[in-house]
Amino acid sequence: MRKNITINFDMDGTIADLYGVENWLEMLIAEDPTPYTEALPLLCLSALARKLNTMQKNGYDLGVISWLSKEATAEYNEAVTEAKLRWLAKHLPSVHWDCINIVPYGTPKQNFCGNPLDVLFDDEEHNRNAWTGRAYDVKNILEILKEI
Repeated sequence: MRKNITINFDMDGTIADLYGVENWLEMLIAEDPTPYTEALPLLCLSALARKLNTMQKNGYDLGVISWLSKEATAEYNEAVTEAKLRWLAKHLPSVHWDCINIVPYGTPKQNFCGNPLDVLFDDEEHNRNAWTGRAYDVKNILEILKEI
């Protein structure tokens, strides 16, 4: 039974520790996609995958809404997109995402909210405040998912 509710995740600073990669900003300025592939997970992804797979079996859709780098060339945006997709495949291989939106920096994430019950987990307060569904900080993701 489809619920038509999507559980969405930002990546950088939400499930992937981009900002914990040494010299991440310098590498992004130099258009080096390495931080996007080297970022460590910010939570236990095996537990997250189990929960997401159960939710998907129960009718929820699963999505990613992640921004590309600020002021990047088309070639770098392509490299970042590939790096993010590889990161998801490596760290959450059992999760079959219904939609992955890797979009230009600053794209309003609420554009991807199709239902007032849709969920967004995002580390940026502005994105959570603008979201037209249910939005949560990155704290206690697994506990919040249990309550949904």
